[in-house]
Amino acid sequence: MALTNSDFAIEVSALHKSFGKVHALRGIDFAVPRGTVLGMLGPNGAGKTTAVRVLTTLLRPDSGRIIIEGYDVVRDAAAVRRRIGLAGQATAIQLELTGRENLEIMGRLNHMPRSSVKGRAAELLERFEIADAADRPAKTYSGGMQRRLDLAASLIAEPSVLFLDEPTTGLDPYGRLGMWDIIRELVGRGTTLLLTTQYLEEADELANTIVVVDHGEVIASGTPDRLKDQVGGDLLEFTVPDRAQLDDAVRAVAGLSDAAPTGETDAKRIKVPVGSGGSTALVEAVRRLDAAGVVTEDLALHRPSLDDVFLAVTGHAAEAAPDGAAKGQKSPAAGVAS
Repeated sequence: MALTNSDFAIEVSALHKSFGKVHALRGIDFAVPRGTVLGMLGPNGAGKTTAVRVLTTLLRPDSGRIIIEGYDVVRDAAAVRRRIGLAGQATAIQLELTGRENLEIMGRLNHMPRSSVKGRAAELLERFEIADAADRPAKTYSGGMQRRLDLAASLIAEPSVLFLDEPTTGLDPYGRLGMWDIIRELVGRGTTLLLTTQYLEEADELANTIVVVDHGEVIASGTPDRLKDQVGGDLLEFTVPDRAQLDDAVRAVAGLSDAAPTGETDAKRIKVPVGSGGSTALVEAVRRLDAAGVVTEDLALHRPSLDDVFLAVTGHAAEAAPDGAAKGQKSPAAGVAS
């Protein structure tokens, strides 16, 4: 029985999970509004995959509460499974079977009526642009095609909530862009997504809200722009070709914000953190530099990247697995059948 008519498709509070002495999740809290994307960002071993496995009923939490589409993940696991789809890090397709056979088997595992499975499989093969290879064994597919087939399998029962655990890992740039387009289309149709990723630009591109996970804890959360603002907002940068004018340039732009300008003497570059008033600061910087007679090049305004955010809130690079994090855990299988 559904517990709530909340506007949130996913609600997680005080979620804990340990493997022996390794504390993979240490009290995670977050919520995902319906029809939006939550990006879960963190390095290998941070706890992202463990969180996905718990949320999709593949692991039982030690403590905490998880509500998905109004159903408790522990008490109403079967009801949750009927409403979710999952594409894990490793594809769950059977390589010896054809693309069509993979989808039809997944449909039957999800207890779909036999009369509708074939039509749904054909629809997804067309939608994911693998219809021409539908009757070839999946082992003959490229990596990108296998990934698309895996995602199609997770959608066979038309879930309202979809979990994607690092869906573009191993794809080439073209394949990643194609997967991004598919994800945007799903959200446009009203699907709620939880997306885990190590690719900072991926979270920036796709997510409405981001949670940064490290050592099994949520250490930062918010919209991409809000997280970037925590790093200092916009950054004004320019080059001074004449090294003798560097000091004049620093004095000219001092006071544009509370932060002091910094200069790189060797590169002849000046950087000024200007907070959220970037456009106004840019115009004022041009006026002041011109009044001071300072000649500049490459004057531009930049937004901090999510790389900057991750370094600021964790103290280490996103690709570095933190000490003591859960390692060696198996990836969840794609698709969840009740």
